[in-house]
Amino acid sequence: MTTQTPTTELTITGMSCGHCVKAVEGALKAVPGVQAVSVDLPGGRATVQGDADPQAMLAAVSEEGYAAQVAGA
Repeated sequence: MTTQTPTTELTITGMSCGHCVKAVEGALKAVPGVQAVSVDLPGGRATVQGDADPQAMLAAVSEEGYAAQVAGA
């Protein structure tokens, strides 16, 4: 039996360049439970794999100066 890694989609506003992507990736990777992060600059989204607290992810992005919300919330 295989278990699927939980995935959380975040909508992020305020990113405008590659530096922004790296800042958001780094902040999200530092959240306990995050296993992998993929940030889509043109789409303004981040896909986070792992069993991490969504509120902790939002706080980490906010600390970097970007607005975020859980997609679909």
